[in-house]
Amino acid sequence: MEMQGKVTSIILICWLKSHLCDFLLSAHILSDRCCHPKLAKDRHAICEAVCYHLVDSYDVTVEEDLGEIQLIKIEKRKYWYQDDWYLKYITVKTPLGDYLEFPCYRWITDEKEVVLRDGRAKLSRDDKTQILKQHRRKELETRQKMYRWKEWHPGFPLSIDAHSHSDLPRDIQFDNEKGIDFILNYSKAMENLYVNRFMHMFQSSWSDFADFERIFVRISNTISEYVMQHWKEDFMFGYQFLNGCNPVLIRRCTEIPKKLPVTMDMVECSLERNLTLEDEVKQGNIFIVDYELLDGVDANKTDPCTIQYLAAPICLLYKNLENKIVPIAIQLGQKPGPDNPIFLPSDATYDWLLAKIWVRSSDFHIHQTVTHLLRTHLVSEVFSIAMFRQLPAVHPLFKLLVPHMRFTIAINTKAREQLICECGLFDKANATGGGGHVQMVQKAMKDLTYSSLCFPEEIKAKGMDSKEDIPYYYYRDDGIKVWESIKSFAEDVIHIYYESDEVVCEDVELQAFIKDIYVYGMRGVKASGFPKMIRTREKLAEYLTVIIFTTSAQHAAVNFGQYDWCSWIPNAPPTMRCPPPTEKGKVTIEQIVESLPDRGRSCWHLGAVWALSQFQDNELFLGMYPDEHFVEKPVKEAMAKFRKNLDEIVNAISDRNKNKKLPYYYLSPDRIPNSVAV
Repeated sequence: MEMQGKVTSIILICWLKSHLCDFLLSAHILSDRCCHPKLAKDRHAICEAVCYHLVDSYDVTVEEDLGEIQLIKIEKRKYWYQDDWYLKYITVKTPLGDYLEFPCYRWITDEKEVVLRDGRAKLSRDDKTQILKQHRRKELETRQKMYRWKEWHPGFPLSIDAHSHSDLPRDIQFDNEKGIDFILNYSKAMENLYVNRFMHMFQSSWSDFADFERIFVRISNTISEYVMQHWKEDFMFGYQFLNGCNPVLIRRCTEIPKKLPVTMDMVECSLERNLTLEDEVKQGNIFIVDYELLDGVDANKTDPCTIQYLAAPICLLYKNLENKIVPIAIQLGQKPGPDNPIFLPSDATYDWLLAKIWVRSSDFHIHQTVTHLLRTHLVSEVFSIAMFRQLPAVHPLFKLLVPHMRFTIAINTKAREQLICECGLFDKANATGGGGHVQMVQKAMKDLTYSSLCFPEEIKAKGMDSKEDIPYYYYRDDGIKVWESIKSFAEDVIHIYYESDEVVCEDVELQAFIKDIYVYGMRGVKASGFPKMIRTREKLAEYLTVIIFTTSAQHAAVNFGQYDWCSWIPNAPPTMRCPPPTEKGKVTIEQIVESLPDRGRSCWHLGAVWALSQFQDNELFLGMYPDEHFVEKPVKEAMAKFRKNLDEIVNAISDRNKNKKLPYYYLSPDRIPNSVAV
């Protein structure tokens, strides 16, 4: 764009994050006809503010024709205390009335300079001038020094090389570190829930189930109250495998495993179609959930005063004539034998109830460590680090993905600092604390595959894709709609910038991004199925959908229901204090209560599920892109189309949920944050 004349205005929209401050900013313009910096104008001011938006206008006198503006450089002089500025964007207005947008959306600190390109997305092949090529290369070199890979535990996906939140690059830190302080939030949660009154009796047992209701008064909501009232029922037990906070484990059973020697005589009274068990399996009416991953995991030993226990159950479920999924057999260990009985609905009431409680406890552990931590948090961090290392800010895929990486590295770093570290908060209430959760992630890595992150493919692989056969699987139904909407959006953006598959192959930055994820994030494990490179626009659209869906929808589906489904402690015990029963007919109500978490661990658990289920302040939900990284009209039209599709999904889910006692809303786009930030 030609910039002729003597006066051009540069509008800086900044977020001032300091107290009374004295600041000095200078702006420089680099153009294709002027390779040396043109000092625009220094501006000196005194501002009284804690946090507000400042709009200021800078008149720039230009004596000659600058030609097409290539870059703008922003500097902030160092002050005697930290007075960082958050710069959103710069708008350049020419004498002809044209505008150029220079997105920034980053912090300007100390005496470091920030060099900006205009907002038009460009692939590396589009840069023709040396100055732009050099800027692109220098940006990635700088980022690769800041965003370094590190092994937190052997066998884990690699994470960011930072010991604490304050070690992170300023641009990816939370604005307010107190807002994500787990210790502070847990304490606040327990205070809000009015459960601190029980902490002085930390290791004492509850008297009966009514005791749990006493701490439930302050945390009840529609779903949690329903859970409290119906948790003993087989329907409620089975329903959670479909629409609870861990709806990813259930699969159609194609063959009864030998390690679960269930006979027709055992389950005949549970079958409603006058068919044999074998025929029920053939007709697709039998489902299974296997917690084999927990077998051999060490239980928490951090508290020498309390012995904690784990189990690795196998649960067989049945679709009855009402199309409800109900349990028909539970074995609490992986190896059959006389001391590992198969519990049945026809058993004594407390035998069957305790067996179901053990399954619910095991489900809680798999959910927290594998479904939630590994398959959303840690995987999303891999995507985020690779993006910052290999995609410059001008790249269209950086602009597409960066809203979905917001605060992810920061929340994970804080978790490693306080929550899941040695002697962290996770150890206080969970039987997989003290190192068991580390063993679980290491074992679960073998099942972390690219195809398992492709939502429709994973649903189909589990035999759970038929809506006619399984009509109440709302996690599947809503997830498919959101997946398709995201994929359509990704395809629209890809076709704007990649005119052919050949352009995809030749994008060296894209290929470096893909390779970083495979080599470092997935540790170069061929069996993971993660591609080493991408050759087609179709495959690129799928890959981007995996990233966006995982960081937004999948995390929402398995995170924000924790308060609903886990606050009633007997429905999701974080630990068990007695070993699994080895024979039938001996279980009493007293034994069940004694097995459940003590008062102190119950309180920590309540604080955890409450805090983890809260949205961030000023949360940005799917389709909300207030930071305008893209300036091109076709992309903005694609965003508008995306938001329209999401609104239709919201309306459909809202209509379905009307008058439902158990509404399912975790995959409603207006409740799906853009990124993993809690």
